[in-house]
Amino acid sequence: MSPEPLPPVAPDVLAEAVEQLSARLRKKLDAAIEGCAERAARAADGSLDVRFGEDALVTLRPGPSGAVTEAGQAVCTCLLAPRCLHRAAVLGAAPLADAEGEAETGAETGAKGEGAADTDAVPESPEPTTGSPAPTRADAVTPGPAPEPSEATPPTPAQVRAATALWEAAAEALAAGVTAGGAVVQAELLRAAHTARLAGLPRAEAAALRVVRGLRAARERGRGQRLGDLAGAFRDLLSGAAPLASGTAGPGLAPARRTYGQGGSLRVYGLCREPVLSATGYGGVATHLVGPDGSRYTISDVRPGGLSRARGAGSASVALGGAVLDHAGLARGGLRIVGATVSPDGRLGAGRGVNATPLRGLDWSEEPAAALFAGPVGEAVAAALDAGAREGDAPEAALLGCDVEVVGAAGEYLVARVAGGGPLLRLRPAHPHPELPHAANLRRIAEHPGLVLRVLGRPDLDRAATLRPLAVGPVPGEPYTLRLPEEWLGRADLGYDRLQGSHFPRAAADSGPLAPVDAVPDPLADAPLWRVRRLLETGVAGGRRAVAEAGRGADATALLAPLRRAGLGGAAQLAEALTAEADRRPRDAFGRLTDSSADGYARAWLASAVHLAAAERSLVAASWS
Repeated sequence: MSPEPLPPVAPDVLAEAVEQLSARLRKKLDAAIEGCAERAARAADGSLDVRFGEDALVTLRPGPSGAVTEAGQAVCTCLLAPRCLHRAAVLGAAPLADAEGEAETGAETGAKGEGAADTDAVPESPEPTTGSPAPTRADAVTPGPAPEPSEATPPTPAQVRAATALWEAAAEALAAGVTAGGAVVQAELLRAAHTARLAGLPRAEAAALRVVRGLRAARERGRGQRLGDLAGAFRDLLSGAAPLASGTAGPGLAPARRTYGQGGSLRVYGLCREPVLSATGYGGVATHLVGPDGSRYTISDVRPGGLSRARGAGSASVALGGAVLDHAGLARGGLRIVGATVSPDGRLGAGRGVNATPLRGLDWSEEPAAALFAGPVGEAVAAALDAGAREGDAPEAALLGCDVEVVGAAGEYLVARVAGGGPLLRLRPAHPHPELPHAANLRRIAEHPGLVLRVLGRPDLDRAATLRPLAVGPVPGEPYTLRLPEEWLGRADLGYDRLQGSHFPRAAADSGPLAPVDAVPDPLADAPLWRVRRLLETGVAGGRRAVAEAGRGADATALLAPLRRAGLGGAAQLAEALTAEADRRPRDAFGRLTDSSADGYARAWLASAVHLAAAERSLVAASWS
């Protein structure tokens, strides 16, 4: 009989269970967690039992949500219960339940996000952020404008205390690293995260939970877990907690619950649709829209179901105000919405009083869609990078449109040049899943060098000159361009439509074999900044001690000399300060540590990480010019 999966556990329940253990039992917790999930069995009353020998039985009775959200829902029969190792081990082996703050800060973004999801049926509830941040029409929403930095409300004393506790827990976890970041270290982070939630800091709580999940995945050597992702999670957590702990936080670091404003009428026109597939089993579609003034909106339909749900939702009905369109029709059509409800990030809700009627769709060559393809791509990417730097864990970049000429395939990506003598771009699949047609469509396009395309996609802000296309279409007036069916209204959604041979022009059929395409220069990969990145990831993996070892002898020379030769003196100086701080362990005459705090080490690590992120943003922006 295969074991039953353990239900999710609320972070505060797990943190309390670990806190109740004695020091002796805490040392045994990591070993006790191993194998708990394999012993779970379903009881006759629907609860889950995990047996420890003959004298101890842990029983989990999840609440209506399917998660263990209260301490009384996890009980053990041993004499030490509830302060027993068995109960804490089972709770530690269970997955973490999603926090309210995670949904509000957009745990799921686009086709590669993770976290809980919901539909657009109730505008008052938090919904997953799919797509990019967008301005909203002034006549469509009632909330007032966001406060200016000078008008921003400073954090309350409770928020400062919560952020201070979160910083201290994160600093200790960073100093421990993955190797020593077991259940006890994670529980301290979870307790601090719960305190942040109670203080009204949902973004800080969500950042802490991302770190804990990353630590768990790294310790379990989970597939797809990268040290770079965990390092980024630590950077986001520390950089968000630091200004809050100092009492100088600016706007956006302590966001309120997402609200939906109700207003008058609104006209929106479809741009494209995008499959949404999360690592937690949710699937669906997000349809991107534009208003007459260029404002961006999204309507999403994301529910449990994974890949099959993502594939089928592309033609599912739009649940908005009785509209008779499906998502395929909306992506090439439009809606007039009365009583529209719009979130600050452009999400359209479907509450009571919302009515929608179909409108004729617009071609990409017509306004307001044409404006997406008119501006310089370098300026658009620079603005997206600046927004990401200001907002920290901002959603993915806004959609970017441009006309390109296909050069050919180079390895795992398609090379294209922006029309008008623009930069060479790498076009990569928006979602790499083989059952979605993104990659297959790009491979077919690569077979037609010289083809001129109009592309709408999302720039990858972590890679040099990389665009992830969501839809493509013909360029008006160009002879060697796509030939799409009339009903497609001049574009093909790469996540749903499959390009066929009849969609391409018949030129160059006898031009001989395709010549190999040289790889596009990558200033990000060529710069020696990778040495700093490796140092930071070494600290995440092995903790403070591993960073100190990397700064001694020949290793220090190999780290710093290439940075200085390349003119990256600031990066070298911060890396040197990090290794020195990691190795600073002052002791008294009896060999006892006089300063065991990880605060200085965390600040040095964060300074180097923030500098590295800024330097990489500059290189990415330069690659688009």
